[in-house]
Amino acid sequence: METQTLEQSHKPFVPWNKGKVTGQKPPLKPREVWAVRVRLQISNRVRDLALFNLAIDSKLRGCDLVHLRVEDVMQGDQVRTRALVSQRKTGAPVQFEITEQARAALAAWVRGKTSREVIGCSRAASTGPIQ
Repeated sequence: METQTLEQSHKPFVPWNKGKVTGQKPPLKPREVWAVRVRLQISNRVRDLALFNLAIDSKLRGCDLVHLRVEDVMQGDQVRTRALVSQRKTGAPVQFEITEQARAALAAWVRGKTSREVIGCSRAASTGPIQ
């Protein structure tokens, strides 16, 4: 008699993602990219705007993006039009063009930084990259 009540009260396992779309998410639409840029500009978040613009231009992984150094994107006091970095995961070199918007944001962000400092430095500890 007890076994019947235990079996009847057992609920079938339902996965947390049942009915949800899994896999790669669709890319941001240009309208959505502009909306993010405008919000970052309005709120004067120079660091976040520079990283967002650089991420859109470079299509680098997040770990590669936050470990970029000032010397990777700057040549003297000018922001480079093209940059060449090697990916940490694959070791493959990636060359990308830096748009005018990204150059303006980067110039504002890296002003006063040394060439060995990381671009994606943490807000809590400005010496290392975002963790």
